[in-house]
Amino acid sequence: MSSSIQSTWSTEEFRQKLQGVHRHYHHLHPFHRRMNAGGLSPSQLRGWVANRFYYQRSIPQKDASILSNCSIPDVRRIWLHRISDHDGMREGEGGIEAWLRLGEACGLSRQEILDERHVVPGVRFAVDAYLALARTKPWPVAVAASLTELFAPELMADRIKAFEQYYTWVPAWGLEYFRSRILRAATDSDEGMELTLRYCDTRDLQEQAVRALQTKCDILRSQLDAISAAYRDPTDAATMVQEGRHERRQQ
Repeated sequence: MSSSIQSTWSTEEFRQKLQGVHRHYHHLHPFHRRMNAGGLSPSQLRGWVANRFYYQRSIPQKDASILSNCSIPDVRRIWLHRISDHDGMREGEGGIEAWLRLGEACGLSRQEILDERHVVPGVRFAVDAYLALARTKPWPVAVAASLTELFAPELMADRIKAFEQYYTWVPAWGLEYFRSRILRAATDSDEGMELTLRYCDTRDLQEQAVRALQTKCDILRSQLDAISAAYRDPTDAATMVQEGRHERRQQ
């Protein structure tokens, strides 16, 4: 039976399907597991920070695309703060600035982060695909893709513990982005979930929403695949491959 004539999922069933995408999230990617176990070298950690910045700076563009596609003023008012959260209300504020400070704390210059000299093609391709999704999909579906925030607080908490335990050469002031996102991600995910449940009001939109969230997880994992390949220590290659095989067997 076509999804266009199937009945919509109940609110709780839809919520559970969205939350069930957690198993596809990148928290169990071998690169993240290695990071949280203290297994990254300084150069690998810097490579991750520099490449992840390309994703961080795209977030306000993604949110602006959602706003431009949405014709409902009340929704735009709810979503608007996300741009200033990352861009800041003035120079020196916001999530992007906090990520730049993380890069500086890790030993990167601000200029080499901003000019994207370290960004590898796979990361660029994945992030650009996310922007394309936000620009071309119905805005409630693009909102659903942002619901990886549901899974972020736990990852951020684990990341702070890892930095404080294993990467003590990174000053504490560089970790502010992670600390701020624990509370912000929880609030933003509640907001995004409410909008998704309300405005994905047909079976087709519900199914598109779940697929978009899965795609977003794939995009995040693809970034880590590209970073892992670019910053792999040749002596650790066999270990990384074995970790990947173990993860696939668990899925």
